[in-house]
Amino acid sequence: QVQLVESGGGLVQAGGSLRLSCVASRQPFSNYAMGWFRQAPGKEREFVAAITWSGGSTLYADSVKGRFTISRDNAKNTAYLQMNSLKPEDTAVYYCAARSVVMSTMDNDYDYWGQGTQVTVSS
Repeated sequence: QVQLVESGGGLVQAGGSLRLSCVASRQPFSNYAMGWFRQAPGKEREFVAAITWSGGSTLYADSVKGRFTISRDNAKNTAYLQMNSLKPEDTAVYYCAARSVVMSTMDNDYDYWGQGTQVTVSS
């Protein structure tokens, strides 16, 4: 069992930045690909970004490409989501997720989920 704990959410003005962190309880953290998803009120959960176990490859949703950066530090059991140039439409609860080795854009492929952290972007 892997426990994931997100932090770093908050209220920010449009154009601002936030960095989300996701700390995993289980080692070796490097066994797991990590993903970030988000869910806005009244909408389905959607893929944001994913990273392989090594950090060598990443994937991004078109809506965040060029603004968000996913990264990881396996020595710290932590994945990050750096969010720049935030827009009101980025407002959502952001979740990190883990799955064995191979990254995916599909939420059903992930085995472990955090509790979520709220990101609110004001206009």
